[in-house]
Amino acid sequence: MLALSRANLAPRLLKHLVNRALVWRISQEKIIAIAQTPRPNRYRAEPSVLTALRTPRILTREVLAGLVVALALIPEAISFSIIAGVDPRVGLFSSFVMAVSIAFLGGRPAMITAATGAIALVIAPVAREYGMDYLIATVMFGGLIQVVMGVLGVAKLMRFIPRSVMLGFVNSLAILIFMAQLPQLINVPWMVYPLVGVGLIIMVLMPRFTKVIPAPLVAIVLITIVTVTMAIAVPTVGDQGELPRSLPELFIPNVPLTWDTLSIIGPFALAMALVGLLESLLTAKLVDDITDTHSRKTREAWGQGVANVLSGLFGGMGGCAMIGQTMINVKASGARTRISTFLAGIFLLILIVVLGDIVALIPMAALVAVMIIVAVSTFNWHSVQWSTLKRMPMSETVVMVATVVVVVATHNLAIGVLVGIIVAMVAFARRVAHFATVERTLPEDETVPTAHYRVNGELFFASSNDLTTQFEYSDDPDRIIIDLSNSHIWDASTVAALDAITTKYERLGKRVVLIGLNEASLYMHDRLAGNLGGEG
Repeated sequence: MLALSRANLAPRLLKHLVNRALVWRISQEKIIAIAQTPRPNRYRAEPSVLTALRTPRILTREVLAGLVVALALIPEAISFSIIAGVDPRVGLFSSFVMAVSIAFLGGRPAMITAATGAIALVIAPVAREYGMDYLIATVMFGGLIQVVMGVLGVAKLMRFIPRSVMLGFVNSLAILIFMAQLPQLINVPWMVYPLVGVGLIIMVLMPRFTKVIPAPLVAIVLITIVTVTMAIAVPTVGDQGELPRSLPELFIPNVPLTWDTLSIIGPFALAMALVGLLESLLTAKLVDDITDTHSRKTREAWGQGVANVLSGLFGGMGGCAMIGQTMINVKASGARTRISTFLAGIFLLILIVVLGDIVALIPMAALVAVMIIVAVSTFNWHSVQWSTLKRMPMSETVVMVATVVVVVATHNLAIGVLVGIIVAMVAFARRVAHFATVERTLPEDETVPTAHYRVNGELFFASSNDLTTQFEYSDDPDRIIIDLSNSHIWDASTVAALDAITTKYERLGKRVVLIGLNEASLYMHDRLAGNLGGEG
């Protein structure tokens, strides 16, 4: 029987080994096949520029989107020039140069970059106090700072911006876009209101029937035709400022290359670089979410810098990503490629230089209607619904509201976002400060009376500050064991807290033993313990 079972076992074992070998071979072939399969490029824009050029439907959409954006850019660029205290041509030429250059240099397809109010506010004091040459030098120096920051990878810090701050950014942006339209709706002829109403109706109803032609373009054209043919007297684009009649020229600022010049323009250039990068990268992230695609944030950062340098070289006031015009391009018009961004700049130049007399006839009511739709569609209404607010932690809501309030109060997106991040950090620190807990036991079966403490949770400056208060110094026996196997030491504050605990016990003639430290925690503790100069 034993011989028979051994005889049967050999073929079965051989069959088993063969099967295992086949499985291993198939597995190896699958691994090789997976390794050789080209991974999809998550940064590849879809549709690509070549695809758009070969597809008439997509190309038509991109061209019309660029035209709508160009029309919307004109009054914005003029108003931002006035804020900066420069000639309207400066803002218009800046918008042209930046839109065209970022179409090639930027890392976020379909995002619109031009002269913006945020940059105008930052550099206005330079134009007012030192003149045009110093303004252009500031713009160019700010662009160089952005290039350096982009190369150094500053864009990667975007991952540390919480979702609640992003919601506050989006909502406050929508509010600012709407508030910017109010001057065009106050103390104006009564015909402005029905014209705005007609524009809103067109843009709400038309997409339900067709999206071949962007609804904003139809609204602008129809309202312009109505006002011109019926001789309706309402404010027009021409009333906002004089449009240029010539092409931009090369401009080299006449400023001395000295430390005095650097001390004048340096602070403004740095502020411009930070504000511009922050607004551009946040807008890029917003477009990423809308289009469900990825963008190259580092490329966008240094691309914005180069675009600002080029803008300065042609006498422009500099700028950054424009959320309103970007939403017109991406959301209202459906653009997805660099073609729309490039054509927005080209159409802008053609409209102001060649067709300036016609563009000047466009009623501001039409553009106001477009921007109101943009504001409504940009605002995240889900974030303020009562059902959402009930489920959301209070700290998240506070962060969002703080961001919105500061942005609306200061009209500065960068300040609002920075305040939102600080509030989020404080809220996070308060939440995790109590994550570390201490459990005390006094085993009765030990020969030497010993107090056992088990520390649970992550130990860093917020959670370790209260660590020293959770020990019974006077009541404990002469031997104390602190078990850190369920925790991790992250910073010097924790080492200082452990030093303070040890010192307090030593003053009472008691001995402390630390056990359970993982490798990283042990390295940090051994390196810093006793060398921080603190007192218990």
